Amino acid sequence: MFQCDPKRFLYNLRLFSLLILLCLVAATASAQGKVEYEISFPNAAHHEAEITVTFSGVAANKPLEVRMSRSSPGRYSAQEFAKNVYNVRVTDDKGAALTFTRPNPAQWNIAGHRGKVRFSYTLFGDLGSGTFTGIDNTMAHLSIPASFIWARGLENAPVTVRFRALPEWKIATQLVPTADPQVFTAPHMQYLMDSPTMLANFRLREWPVQSNGKTYTIRLAINDPAASDKDVDEFAEMCKKIVAEQIAIFGEAPDFDFGTYTFISNYVPQIGGDGMEHRNSTSLTSSRSIKGNPRGNLSTVSHEFFHAWNVERLRPRTIEPFSFEDASVSDGLWLAEGFTQYYGNLAMKRAGFSGDDAGFARGLGFTLNSVINAPGRQTNGYGPIGMSEQAVFSDGAPQADPTNRQNLFVSYYTYGSAVATGLDLALRTKFPGKTLDGFMRELWLSFGKHQKNHAPAKPYTIPDLKAALAKFTGDAAFANEFFTRYIEGHEAIDYESLLKQAGFQFRKARPGKVWLETQLREQGGALVIGNPTLSTGPLYKAGLDRGDKILTFDGQTVTKPADVQAILDKHKPGDTIPIEAEQRGVRKTVQLTFTEDPQVEVVSFESLNKEITPEMKKLRAEWLGSLVN
Repeated sequence: MFQCDPKRFLYNLRLFSLLILLCLVAATASAQGKVEYEISFPNAAHHEAEITVTFSGVAANKPLEVRMSRSSPGRYSAQEFAKNVYNVRVTDDKGAALTFTRPNPAQWNIAGHRGKVRFSYTLFGDLGSGTFTGIDNTMAHLSIPASFIWARGLENAPVTVRFRALPEWKIATQLVPTADPQVFTAPHMQYLMDSPTMLANFRLREWPVQSNGKTYTIRLAINDPAASDKDVDEFAEMCKKIVAEQIAIFGEAPDFDFGTYTFISNYVPQIGGDGMEHRNSTSLTSSRSIKGNPRGNLSTVSHEFFHAWNVERLRPRTIEPFSFEDASVSDGLWLAEGFTQYYGNLAMKRAGFSGDDAGFARGLGFTLNSVINAPGRQTNGYGPIGMSEQAVFSDGAPQADPTNRQNLFVSYYTYGSAVATGLDLALRTKFPGKTLDGFMRELWLSFGKHQKNHAPAKPYTIPDLKAALAKFTGDAAFANEFFTRYIEGHEAIDYESLLKQAGFQFRKARPGKVWLETQLREQGGALVIGNPTLSTGPLYKAGLDRGDKILTFDGQTVTKPADVQAILDKHKPGDTIPIEAEQRGVRKTVQLTFTEDPQVEVVSFESLNKEITPEMKKLRAEWLGSLVN
């Protein structure tokens, strides 16, 4: 009779279970596969690249679905990058041609493979920017979603990229370097798509930053043939100051994944102006050289570096993970982009690159005016959340037809910056020792610092932000009221009372003066309304709009803008005048009632010869002064 030793049986069972687990892990790793890219530039003069992608470990029982992205990290509208992909060739592991179908313009379905697919194509790119790819004989500025196809089911596969650069080109990227200077890796598709790459004969400046018990290397790769080495050195020193000021805001640098952060700066005449944040780098493009004016491109540096914390790691749940197949709708861009706009400007001021306090006040006035007087806020009731959700229609979205955006939308950059201004001053004046810097650190520690697989471990929601503000201030009623009125709602913050405590006057820019909400221009011998009218303005309320011809104004024939201005100078708010106009071929007479110009401004007490108290000076110095020096 067979005798079973219980101890040996349990041992064998455990060993068998371990073997099964190892087999499953091996099978999973095998199924995950890998993705290998190779890109070369044999026809760079005509803005073309040749790209081959090899997909290994492909599930053999179903077609491989290959995609071209329709969106790009940091850009929230949909783009049709597939329009620049052509000469597609697909083969199997033996080199035999494979057929494919096109279920939609951005996809290729490939059947009949045996677990390995080689996909080759020509890419056209002639607009280097944060969103698009630009290629010529002097450089290749690659937006990866606009350049590289990818495959469903292999999103978590490790990636290798070989750049066949032209002889004089170097490579700047956040991709992970290897022993081969032209080969880089990425842990997965999301990281690859977030990794812009510049190939050019650029100059490199580097400096160390100590934080988190580590030393990181900050790199400035700058392609600017017109600039001298002295210009580049000065620009690098300015970037160092911006970096230091922003690290001081959070109290630490992000834990840059592979030890480096790279400013990929391409300043050449043929490129598109843009700035686009990425996890361990930023894409900075401008047709303006830094020659003779190193400060000229610095504000974009300041804005984009702040994103290393805010949005790249401290991230709304609505865009995590980022979708590459469609537009990305988010309710949090007022914080992700708008607070970044605020801090980009504030860091410039703190670092000494924004002039005096009066100049800072003027810029602040432009921001506040754009929000206070926005029809989208006043008459259509869109607050910061609503403006954020409209990004898909406004953030570089292709538009062929006229829209009513002027009456519906104010940039979430501007709106968020205005909210940040109000919240910062409210914290500084209502809660001793509390500032927006401190609140951002609170958010960073709760939702940004902790990362998993190169992504935030806990992306935030709007209720998370409200709860964090209540925790930070110790005043839940304040947090609830602020979010209800100014974030979920669309009320205007009381900037007048807040700003005066820092020695700034918030006021009407042209009290008692009348206005027209849009420009008039001469066209074909007639005076024409040049832009769409605003729903808050007198022309709109009189029934006039873009393209209408103004024949007489207050009974006088007018043919140029100066004619109208002379009449405006004679009137006051409340006056009503007749206007004879031609609207799409139909002559009509309307009545226009003047209203006071609603434009507001911010001016320093010093420029008004008003007394500025020691308390005002202290608040202003703590707000606008350097955190480093």
